[in-house]
Amino acid sequence: MPAWFKVGAIFSSIAAVIALVIMILEGVIAFVALVSFAVKALIVLAFVAVFAVVAFLAYKSWRDRRSTK
Repeated sequence: MPAWFKVGAIFSSIAAVIALVIMILEGVIAFVALVSFAVKALIVLAFVAVFAVVAFLAYKSWRDRRSTK
């Protein structure tokens, strides 16, 4: 077997390992992006819930004050 077959096999193995590492890093980056989006969505939903509760309490207070007059 010629020596350049061995060299080609070594370089192709290194290239395959590098490609696998790049693919794993892309997957990790995508997972982190998904988790950060989920956290941001939860924060937005929490603010919407707080505003809804405040609006409900303000409406209830306004309604109770109007009905007592």
